[in-house]
Amino acid sequence: MQVLLLILLVFGLFAGILAGIPVMFSLLGVSFLVTGFGYFTGVFDLALLGALPPRIFGLMANQLLYSVPLFILIGKVLEHAGIAQSALSGLGGNGKSLAKRLPFAVIGISVIIACSSGVVGATIVMLGTLAFPAMINAGHERRFSAGLICASGSLGQIIPPSIVLILLADQISNAWQVSQRNSGNFAPDPVTIGHLFAGALLPGLVLAAGYVAYTFVHLRGFTVSGEWSEPLEAKRTSLFSLIGLMSLLLVPASILFGFATATEASSIGCLLVILIAVASGKVGSLGKAFTETVELTGVIFGIIIAASVFALVFRGLEGDRIVEYALSDLPGDGQVALLVIMAFVFVLGFILEFVEITYLVVPIAAPVLFSLGVDPIWFAILMAVNLQLSFITPPMGISLFYLQSVTQLPAKILFQSTLPFILIQLAVLVFMYSFPALAIWLPSVLI
Repeated sequence: MQVLLLILLVFGLFAGILAGIPVMFSLLGVSFLVTGFGYFTGVFDLALLGALPPRIFGLMANQLLYSVPLFILIGKVLEHAGIAQSALSGLGGNGKSLAKRLPFAVIGISVIIACSSGVVGATIVMLGTLAFPAMINAGHERRFSAGLICASGSLGQIIPPSIVLILLADQISNAWQVSQRNSGNFAPDPVTIGHLFAGALLPGLVLAAGYVAYTFVHLRGFTVSGEWSEPLEAKRTSLFSLIGLMSLLLVPASILFGFATATEASSIGCLLVILIAVASGKVGSLGKAFTETVELTGVIFGIIIAASVFALVFRGLEGDRIVEYALSDLPGDGQVALLVIMAFVFVLGFILEFVEITYLVVPIAAPVLFSLGVDPIWFAILMAVNLQLSFITPPMGISLFYLQSVTQLPAKILFQSTLPFILIQLAVLVFMYSFPALAIWLPSVLI
């Protein structure tokens, strides 16, 4: 009976999501429905739900998660104050020079914004509003332009300070402690957000370099069919915005080198970006930035709580034991098990977002993988790259929806546009799986 309820739990979740029910309500609804069936059939102890209040309180009291709304606020201020838009012009140049360099400017500004806030939506909306029409006017193809913006704008989910990495750090740290306690080590070395930031830096830059290489190849023989010029005052504003944006690089650097915690660094980043907005005369934009930050934070934490309820019910039905037995029986000292989990996460990325995947997969699979000898930092960075794929994989890729909202491109064009970049990300994922040092070496040097 437990197996039947587990099947109902999992397939009920997917059915709810595919039916258009919001993920948070799908998670809660199917969890409580299965709990009711389990209670009346005698296979689920309702006393387990007594663990929900302390779990939720623990989430709300988690100081690492305090940084999530602060990083969101940084991204929202960058978006509504027009700082990133102006910096894009300063990075690109003008006239025919800009038309040829614009795709590389898109990648460059995406990396800079990724290092500043780690928020994807603001980056893609900005690039879709400003860079996409300019690229089309200059003669770039719609598919290439859309794919480049979606992929580059999503770099904020792998390059620190990434919200994906912050959420992963919370779950990876817990799973690492659990696995070590189970093996008899009650004082293990911690896995911190600094480890994940350091581990993700090289893979993120390699991914950006892959986009640059593809762009070079794609643009062979490209001829300019349009121009974009700016007045002198706009150029001065662009330079000021670019300098201000670059100053935000102090935020991930302070975490990476251990000068500040994630919450402290994000607080400083908020102060910096607000001062930049005030100096730019964009004080009126802050109200909307604060409002949208509260809304998005509520959605994220709502999903986190719902996913925690789902995971608790899954454990109550002994689903974690089934996963443990299944992964432990695979050959390869954890390597094959890790490959299976990565494939599973990739498939989940077609229908779920990164928050749900993180809080559903990591608590269940990670302790087993760690007990099999998989390095936690390596696993975390593989997860981060894999989760970034979920942003550009149709039909549920959130980056596709962000871009469509400002460009009105047909879904078919959007889905086709990201295929080369999905292949690039898969190649980087395979490379990281084959060479773990890409993720492990820098944390061993810096932390």
